Amino acid sequence: MNQPLPLRSILEQTLKGLELDGPIKAHSIWKAWSQIVGEPIALQTYPRAIRNRILFVHVSHPIWMQQLQFLKPTLLNKIRIFLKEPLIEDIRFKVGNIPKTKTRPKEHDQNQSTKLDRKTLDRIEQLIKNIIDPDLKEGFREIFMKSARVEQNRKKLKTDR
Repeated sequence: MNQPLPLRSILEQTLKGLELDGPIKAHSIWKAWSQIVGEPIALQTYPRAIRNRILFVHVSHPIWMQQLQFLKPTLLNKIRIFLKEPLIEDIRFKVGNIPKTKTRPKEHDQNQSTKLDRKTLDRIEQLIKNIIDPDLKEGFREIFMKSARVEQNRKKLKTDR
């Protein structure tokens, strides 16, 4: 009888089979945007979508859009260095809405402020310990933590009724 495969291998195979490992890694750009492009540019821009290896970025003003066109090769290089592979081939700028503050809506704040117990945190770390890629590992950590917080808040709402 064959031994069951570790969850890590199943997840890695599934993500690669569905070709999701690249897109998941590419979407880590959102979290690190100001680190990648620098704070002055980050305050005037916001990544909105990735489609067909093209990053679509909203820009606060047409003047910024023009300046960023000149900086496009540099920005692409910074993104490739951050991702450690060429997952983004082009950037397209469009004047659009830039979030005034980069804080989350209140319902997310409530979920973020919910403290998880040590047992839950240890279980999450156990689940992700064998994931090698640091961005993928952090992504799964966030997903598991958010899920645990939502579940904890649901249980709390049930007991409060």
